[in-house]
Amino acid sequence: MTIGKFAAAEGVGVETVRFYQRRGLLAEPERPGHGFREYSEADRWRLAFIRRARRLGFTLSEIGDLLGPAEARSTAEIVRAAGAKLAAVDEQLRELALVQCRLRRLVRVCEHGDGDDCVALHLRGDDAGRGGAVPAAAR
Repeated sequence: MTIGKFAAAEGVGVETVRFYQRRGLLAEPERPGHGFREYSEADRWRLAFIRRARRLGFTLSEIGDLLGPAEARSTAEIVRAAGAKLAAVDEQLRELALVQCRLRRLVRVCEHGDGDDCVALHLRGDDAGRGGAVPAAAR
């Protein structure tokens, strides 16, 4: 299968395939006598794996670690990597929930509260415990 057909079969562009090759995630097949590189089912599996891992939030570096030099990774290694990614996502969700809370408070302040605080994006209590009290003149 040529690079164009290979890329199309997995729903990516030729440049994506070449990018993954430059990053060492996909091998560049040899050119046989007719001059076109032929991609195998193993290459297709590897590209599909990369795409699934990207959708799960793994970085290209992490995907390279998961694939290893010859797909020699064990289930235990994948479980460890997925667990670490899950912990990172959990932390991001906690941070996003905090931002969401602050934005809700800002909407309430802007709709029903002090216009000066709204314009300054200042919410009472946001700076508490951070040593970042905002002077009244700066609000």
